[in-house]
Amino acid sequence: MLTKHRKQAILATLKRDGQVIAKALSASFDVSEDTIRRDLRELASEGLLQRVHGGALPSSPAVGDIVQRQQINTVAKLAIARKAAELMLPGQVAILDGGTTCVLLARHLPPTLEATIVTHSPSVAVELVNHPGIEVVLIGGRLFKHSMVAVGAAAIEAITHIRADVYFMGVTGIHPTAGLSTGDLEEAYIKRALAARAAEVVVLASTEKVNAASAYVIAEVTAANTVVVERKTPTTLTDPLAALGLTILHA
Repeated sequence: MLTKHRKQAILATLKRDGQVIAKALSASFDVSEDTIRRDLRELASEGLLQRVHGGALPSSPAVGDIVQRQQINTVAKLAIARKAAELMLPGQVAILDGGTTCVLLARHLPPTLEATIVTHSPSVAVELVNHPGIEVVLIGGRLFKHSMVAVGAAAIEAITHIRADVYFMGVTGIHPTAGLSTGDLEEAYIKRALAARAAEVVVLASTEKVNAASAYVIAEVTAANTVVVERKTPTTLTDPLAALGLTILHA
């Protein structure tokens, strides 16, 4: 089998099964594991999969910069944001992550809501400027322009002084074994720190992020309590998460 055809078969298996195992592929194609690992390296370099120990998982397309991500699955993000906004209760202290879905969430909070929003996203903070009942706490630090969020030691230090009721987390990947992940190391540290300061973690995930993985791990998937997904997300993707005790809400 030509390399091109073998790679196409690998991607087809990945789409069908949600993962590929290098040893199984080696036996299936009757080639060495070194050959399969080379195939996986090359496919990973094209952004077509995420390599993990022993094989590969689907990669998330949501690792581009904020301008690129604004163009991805906008209808689904809006539905997820509206559903997540319904979870906000009066008087709560809530953390809103950076990212396009959280900006939409802020935009759709009820106009009569009185609460405190903590965020490291200037975009989220600006969205709430004209919201009369919401106190905004903006976490500062070095601006990571790729995602328009504050990162770094100053942000981590500020986060340690927060005790929130709920954290609305954006991810680029949520997978039952690979966990919660994102495309940048510093963002992963920030998200992990924010999750540790909230009584409840709600993950916002459009379909392309479910059963996908990115390079930097935020936490085990069980660090989340609830996952808000779009209505069309297949139960074959969400059932493994529900089996781990996560509540799945369809927007």
